Amino acid sequence: MPTLPRSAALLSGLLLGAGVAHFAVPRPFDAMVPRSLPGDPRTWTRLSGVAELAVGAAIACPPTRRAGALAAAGLFVAVLPANVKMARDWRHRPAPLRAAALARVPLQAPLIAWALRVSRL
Repeated sequence: MPTLPRSAALLSGLLLGAGVAHFAVPRPFDAMVPRSLPGDPRTWTRLSGVAELAVGAAIACPPTRRAGALAAAGLFVAVLPANVKMARDWRHRPAPLRAAALARVPLQAPLIAWALRVSRL
């Protein structure tokens, strides 16, 4: 069985860890769900957690790595509104928390680029 390239392994681990966090500690994710989305925020938290788990698993498997990495790029685009909402909601929090929330927004660009690079492995 071929070894998993380091970049793919790291991206897979990031997504699998985030997916698990959506179920283990859902409340912070619920708070990030834009109000414009219909339904219960917990449903969106669970759906995004399942998506992260599925995409992370797909990246870990060579036959599905390309599709999984392209899906990861799409997922990183899709969660951008949640990160913008978090940055806006946290604008009155202490400076370190505010900085962390703000950093999530531009961080999506390198995450998207990373996923696209992994899709070519």
